[in-house]
Amino acid sequence: MASNLSLTEENYLKTIFALSAEKKGAVNTSALAKQINIASSSVTDMLRKLSEKGYIAYEKYQGVTLSPTGRSAAINIIRKHRLWEVFLVEKLQFQWDEVHEIAEQLEHIRSTELTARLYEYLGKPQFDPHGDPIPDEDGNFPNVQRKKLSDFTPGETVRILGVNDDSPSFLQYLQQLGLALGTELFIESKIDHDQSMWVKLSDSNKLMLSNISCQNIFCKSL
Repeated sequence: MASNLSLTEENYLKTIFALSAEKKGAVNTSALAKQINIASSSVTDMLRKLSEKGYIAYEKYQGVTLSPTGRSAAINIIRKHRLWEVFLVEKLQFQWDEVHEIAEQLEHIRSTELTARLYEYLGKPQFDPHGDPIPDEDGNFPNVQRKKLSDFTPGETVRILGVNDDSPSFLQYLQQLGLALGTELFIESKIDHDQSMWVKLSDSNKLMLSNISCQNIFCKSL
C-alpha cells in the first residue's frame, strides 16, 4: 500500500490524520506547517502533490482532508509504527521513552507480509506501549473509553491507560514517579488554585501531579 509515496509524504498523511482526529474536520495548513515545523509555502507544495496523487482533498484557504485512499495509507503507517513500538518494548526490552524515534524509521518498511507476521507474532495487540490503539488488519481501531486524569474528581479510583504526551522527558518523569500503564490511582483532592491533584498509589505513596501532567495522562474509572 502507498508504494508511490515518499517517506516525507507518508509523514504528511500521518500528521494530517492525527490533526483531523483532534479537530474533527479539515486541517488548517498553518497548523500542519507548525506540527511538521516547516514553512507554509513548502507545505502548500506538498499538499498539491498529494492532491494530484489522490491522497487528499485540498483547496487553498479551505484546509485539507484525507481521501479514503489517504486515510487508509495513514492508518497503515500508524499501524506499523505502533506494532514496532510493541515489538521494541516487549521483545527487545527498550523503555517506553526510547521507542518512538526508532519506530519512526521502521514504520516506512513497505512489506505488508512483514506487518502481518509481526501482528500475529505479537499476539494481535490492541494498544502500543503508550496506550495508543493499534488498528487491525482492516484498519479498525479498538474502542477505548478513556478520559484525561484532569477530568476526574476527588474520591474516584482510576487506572492509567495511556498518555497524550509521548515525549521522552514526560515518559521519564512518569517513570521516576512510578507511574506506568495499568497503575491504579486514588484521587484524594484537587487544588483550586491551579487544579493540581493529590493522588495515592496502591502502595499508599502519595504524589502531587500538576494540571499539565494530569491533562496528559489518560485513565478509566474503576
